Amino acid sequence: MKQRKLEMILEKVKVFEKPDVNLEQYSTPAVIAAEVLHFAFMHDDLQGTVYDLGCGTGILAIGAKLLGAKKVVGFDIDPDALEIARQNATTMGVEVEFVECEISAVLPHADTVIMNPPFGAQCKGNDRPFLSTALRVADVIYSIHNSGSHKFIENFIKPAVISEWYETVFPVKRTFKFHKKDVEMVKVEIYRILRYNGSA
Repeated sequence: MKQRKLEMILEKVKVFEKPDVNLEQYSTPAVIAAEVLHFAFMHDDLQGTVYDLGCGTGILAIGAKLLGAKKVVGFDIDPDALEIARQNATTMGVEVEFVECEISAVLPHADTVIMNPPFGAQCKGNDRPFLSTALRVADVIYSIHNSGSHKFIENFIKPAVISEWYETVFPVKRTFKFHKKDVEMVKVEIYRILRYNGSA
């Protein structure tokens, strides 16, 4: 499936009904989800078991299944978001397992993690538990972070390594009262991380 076609399909995924600012529940736009998923697909990283950590309403998990992942599991602490995610999976005609739990309680093993963790805008360091869990449960990780995170990511994940990364823009729609624009274009960095120091 081509990236643009995937994006068009994922645009139908329902977003948060009552987003929680403390959980940094910003919906991953279809254009970014398709981009990250296609990035992973082109590296043959969507063939086995894929985990989506902090899956929200399920856009990355659903996209991974649409691209042929054998098994996909989405994890989130918010039962309301997970209910929407289950509805989305049903609407899209894909089988995805959704689990309500703390991120630290996720058990191994996945071949790949694809995630859009909190950026730490409300509480600095909110992305760290997600990175730690991803490194514990999977061999390859795709993750979206605020621009300027490269040095932190590089140091935090050692002895794992960044195999590739690039910068793009993440359109954040007006979600909370403090947002001043209808759409804010936020610079982000997308990473492919290898748990083992070597090629994959």
